[in-house]
Amino acid sequence: MSLRFWRRIKIAPGLTLNLSKTSGSLSFGPRGAKYTIGSRGQRATLGLPGSGLFYTTTLNSNRRSRSRNKNSSRDAAPTVDIRDKLNPGFFKRLFISEGEEGLVDGCRELALGNEKKALQHLKKASHLADGAYLAGFLYLKNRQYKRSAECLILASEKYKRLGHYFSKYGMTATMSLPITEEVTAHVTPTLRGVLLALVEVYQAQKHWSSAHDTLQRLRRLAADDIVIKLSLVDLLYDAQGDEHDSLRKIVRLSQNIENETAVHTTLLYYRAKALHDLGLLDAARDALTLALRRKKERPQELLHAIRYQRIKVYQELGQKRRARSELEKLYAESPDYADVEQQLFATEIQP
Repeated sequence: MSLRFWRRIKIAPGLTLNLSKTSGSLSFGPRGAKYTIGSRGQRATLGLPGSGLFYTTTLNSNRRSRSRNKNSSRDAAPTVDIRDKLNPGFFKRLFISEGEEGLVDGCRELALGNEKKALQHLKKASHLADGAYLAGFLYLKNRQYKRSAECLILASEKYKRLGHYFSKYGMTATMSLPITEEVTAHVTPTLRGVLLALVEVYQAQKHWSSAHDTLQRLRRLAADDIVIKLSLVDLLYDAQGDEHDSLRKIVRLSQNIENETAVHTTLLYYRAKALHDLGLLDAARDALTLALRRKKERPQELLHAIRYQRIKVYQELGQKRRARSELEKLYAESPDYADVEQQLFATEIQP
């Protein structure tokens, strides 16, 4: 199962640049669920400040006309606005169901920035897989977890129809879903995307058993999916139960992990924390060192957390000079991080 990993660069409050290996886009709004409606090609982005929503639409290319005659002038091909696509005429509406009409109207209101009106229309489309998918994420964003779960469960039951209406109207619907504090996964209208969102809903409600069962279903779909593994590790840390049993499960889940992407780095961080809590300090130190070998395209917050964890391991191993050196490096990068400043200027190194 393929995954798209993005680098998220904060430009200003509420404004983020999303970079993949082949493309880039701008998104607006706070961290959380984001919504993209558009199709492939050159894209124009409509941001909705404060809502956490953004939309992309395709702009027609004029390459053919330029290649035919460089000296000839042609009018640019008309661009169809996403809101026009989602505004079927009177006669066309006679031939679509009430549910499809509700989905179309809901998407149009989202494009206009009217989230409440969008949800009102989407209620008519909640029996459709695409309508339930979109409503489920909107309810999740608004922390209406019970309604979100109802919609996402329905979407999972009708997963074979996911994306049908989005495709019909020339749209995609990509959601940005925070898996942990450090990692956000971009999901599409698939069973995997719906179930990942459902896990987040259950975790928010502290329904640990339901979240665990959903993750096990995901693992049956894709046993080696690194995002699913990370989501399960995050759940094991959150859930109440046998602490040592959870820590040992985290160690097993994260075995043989290489530091390939930011997701892998985050999983190595959790592995090191579990090893540390189990009292396996040398193994924890080795995992943290591996996690710090690659810093490119890793969030600074994640790198700081790894370095801080390694400081604690060095201290418990009695390696005071190494701990001091790490404290100085972390203080130079982020003076206000945790209690680094207090530790640094209160620590006396014995000769």
